[in-house]
Amino acid sequence: MAKAQKKTAQKASKTSKAHALKIPVPARSKLDPGTQAYFAKCDEKIGFVPNVLLSYSFDAKKLRAFSDMYNELMLGESGLTKLEREMIAVAVSSINHCYYCLTAHGAAVRQLSGDPKLGEQMVMNYRVADLTPKMRAALDFAAKLTETPAKIVESDREALRKAGWSDRDIWDISATVGFYNMSNRMAAAIEMNPNDEYHSAFR
Repeated sequence: MAKAQKKTAQKASKTSKAHALKIPVPARSKLDPGTQAYFAKCDEKIGFVPNVLLSYSFDAKKLRAFSDMYNELMLGESGLTKLEREMIAVAVSSINHCYYCLTAHGAAVRQLSGDPKLGEQMVMNYRVADLTPKMRAALDFAAKLTETPAKIVESDREALRKAGWSDRDIWDISATVGFYNMSNRMAAAIEMNPNDEYHSAFR
């Protein structure tokens, strides 16, 4: 990202309202050194600090817990690719109508797939996308786990195995679904606003 673009992106993120609660986002200088370093890394890698991180920044322990879980689930070692994990995030967020997560993770699907159309399809309804049978099975499981978790039975897990997912993969799929259901509900509860940069990214 060019320096001028980077400065513009950083300014937009710092001036946008992260959420609706009367819990102010601390000034960068007031954050602990670890959080300052984390936010500086965000600036360096993507040009801004996501509002979800700014929303948690008033409590360093909660921010670390959230970011550690996110980084392990979405970036850690797994039988699922980064794109597959992002597609699960979007499918769950679509069911929950989570504005923040659909905007942020829809951009991630566009980036990782190189396919803006796929990003839009995932946001609207993953069932219209041209998916492999294996990925469709994962998203069908994610949808059921989101909508009717008490109705998950062994045949649902077996369908994933038959599609080619291992039991460890099923754990990772389930953990990702669970994380985004939590994140969606927090975003809805506090009216978390997506950063403007996400809207036009990777189109």
